[in-house]
Amino acid sequence: MTKKKPLQLFARLLGNERWQFITIPAFSILCSLVAISVIILLIGKNPLEAFSSLLAGAGWIAKSNYAGGKAAFTDFMDMLDAFTPMLFAALAVTVALKSGLFNIGVAGQMLLSGFIATVAVGYSDLPSVVARPLVLLIGIVVGAAAGALMGWLKDRFNIHEVVSSIMLNYIFQYVISFFIKTRYIDPVSRQSRMAAASARLEITDIKIAGVTTHFPLGLVLALIAAIGIWFLLAKTKTGLELTATGLNAKSARYAGIRTGRTLIIAMGISGALAGLAGVTYYLGSVRSIIPGELTSVGFDSIAVALLGNTHPLGNIASSLLITTLTSGSTYMSSTVGVRQEIASLIVGMILLFSACGGYLKLWVQRATSEQLPDKGSESVHPRTISGQEEQA
Repeated sequence: MTKKKPLQLFARLLGNERWQFITIPAFSILCSLVAISVIILLIGKNPLEAFSSLLAGAGWIAKSNYAGGKAAFTDFMDMLDAFTPMLFAALAVTVALKSGLFNIGVAGQMLLSGFIATVAVGYSDLPSVVARPLVLLIGIVVGAAAGALMGWLKDRFNIHEVVSSIMLNYIFQYVISFFIKTRYIDPVSRQSRMAAASARLEITDIKIAGVTTHFPLGLVLALIAAIGIWFLLAKTKTGLELTATGLNAKSARYAGIRTGRTLIIAMGISGALAGLAGVTYYLGSVRSIIPGELTSVGFDSIAVALLGNTHPLGNIASSLLITTLTSGSTYMSSTVGVRQEIASLIVGMILLFSACGGYLKLWVQRATSEQLPDKGSESVHPRTISGQEEQA
């Protein structure tokens, strides 16, 4: 009994099912930070200095000096600018995973939506009050169409969504590259021509107390989308059908759920979120498209969604964490002398420990269930006493 007590207390700490989407990833992150601290010590650097420089580079704490009217708030807004498409992309992966699907085509859907929005609106003379909402609408429609196509291929021809999404990634990548190189190339940067400022989803050159910064317009929408997806999955009939199909498609079909239609809806919603990630990325701070390349955000979002325990609200925290690490890596390299690859190593270690989340859940269930037999010899349930009295 005494030997099991510390483990049982720890299991109770992680064992509340209502908060496991926070406690288990947080414990995984803590373990990964301890492991990466050992690695940083082995290369002769101070882990505290490395982590503090990461936070400073992402704008969470102040740097030693700034220039050109910049401050910690400027770096923080730069980080939020990268956080916005990451959150949209992670939500896209989460919706698909909850429905029993794997949308590995987020990067391609981002590229397609960003390219069409750039060509249709970014190169036009529309005023910002018309151009920006139209960019968002194009992102939703184009992304939803691309995602629903994958769901339809799975339902109609039983083509696995991983296969169709990978193939469509290549199709989008090279077809769009052809059009950029033949029609929309910038001869200096060898990228697509930059979109007009009126169509970009950010407000630039904002001056607050002598500090120059910018604001990503998609940030508020991304946070609303996270709350909306949580409400959809947890509180609506459609969300119940999505999760039921994801848990067991045969049982869902037996219960009267039209699983084929549900798969198309799930991939459509996932694609719409990926489309929003695309327009907030390519018409955000990036402002142009590199021909023949898919952004790593679409692939990193898979890991971010898993780190967030495939929970829409957990995606907010995981996206913020991963974006902080990637945004602060350059400053960490220049000040502490720790190479930028260490930031990628930190992300990898976090994901490695987070992959043990399933095991932790199973261990917590076993540890908490073993508490009842231990109490049997020390206390007797009131119903047992009353039953014994009746028999007597």
